[in-house]
Amino acid sequence: MLLDSQLVPETVVRPKSFVGLMSLYESNFLRLLRLIPEIDHVDGCFRSRVAGECDLYVEIIETSRYTVTLSLTYRLATDEGLFVDPDMMVRVYLDGRQAEVLSIGEQQRHAALRRLVFEHREELDRRWRYNIVLNKWLEYLSDQGHLILDR
Repeated sequence: MLLDSQLVPETVVRPKSFVGLMSLYESNFLRLLRLIPEIDHVDGCFRSRVAGECDLYVEIIETSRYTVTLSLTYRLATDEGLFVDPDMMVRVYLDGRQAEVLSIGEQQRHAALRRLVFEHREELDRRWRYNIVLNKWLEYLSDQGHLILDR
């Protein structure tokens, strides 16, 4: 399996450019593979538990020959009720080896995530924000030891 650090860019990309965004999608895909190695074969709802960390919930929403759509979230219980945060819908393009955020919950409880989500209004900026959040979160989840297996 290729790791993010093994990618050798063929050109220098500008942040917030279309080419840079495609590179970010590739990085998201590689990070998702570390989290869900059999991503093209899993179906259903999964929970990953790591001691001392929040449980991670993954639900496969839709699968097709070339794509997998999934939700990725924590479920946080507070005195005010149950929150899902961050609540992401992600589409994985199996043939293109890319993953992009389709949506991210608007009720972010963490100030840093709120700032990333609402900082810009343009489409390319929105995609950058969402996918940077996914990329950093996937790196964190991998570092914490989360792993989703079908069995």
